[in-house]
Amino acid sequence: MSLTVQQIARCTGATLIRAAAWLPHLRVAMALCDVSTPARQAAFLAQIGHESGGLVYTTEIWGPTAAQRRYEGRRDLGNVQPGDGSRFRGHGLIQVTGRANHAAARDRLRVRLVDVAVPDFEAQPELLAQPRWAALSAADFWASRDLNELADAGNFADITRRINGGLNGYGDRLAKWEAGKAALGETS
Repeated sequence: MSLTVQQIARCTGATLIRAAAWLPHLRVAMALCDVSTPARQAAFLAQIGHESGGLVYTTEIWGPTAAQRRYEGRRDLGNVQPGDGSRFRGHGLIQVTGRANHAAARDRLRVRLVDVAVPDFEAQPELLAQPRWAALSAADFWASRDLNELADAGNFADITRRINGGLNGYGDRLAKWEAGKAALGETS
């Protein structure tokens, strides 16, 4: 199925203009990671729509909030150097957070895209916010967490937990998923 601008907009909550700008990047990324059925596409687009505020944000808005201050020094995120918390804040359509996760996204994309010069997102984390890499990293994250399988089963809550660690923003995600299923003709 070839996605349209209108479907991207309905699935993500984006404006038509924004959906048109993202469409070529999303088509490539979704094809790369087999986000190829209406069930997978509706779930994927709903999640990235929520995570990016309707395809608006590809860099986490920095307060810093109390939660963001806790990024600093978190070894589980690979944030071992002073300033890593802010430097490796969330980037991409699914907010990749932490030095280690930026490096992992780079490494996985280099395996998937052997004929493409994938930037070093550990050396230049802000590049993960560019549309091409933001879309590719989101689809790669999706594939690396086996989320197509959960989408096929209609298990949207577990998809949300694997992306978010909980059910934060679940109402908005669910509304986007329902709109996406309607836009894509998914009946489950």
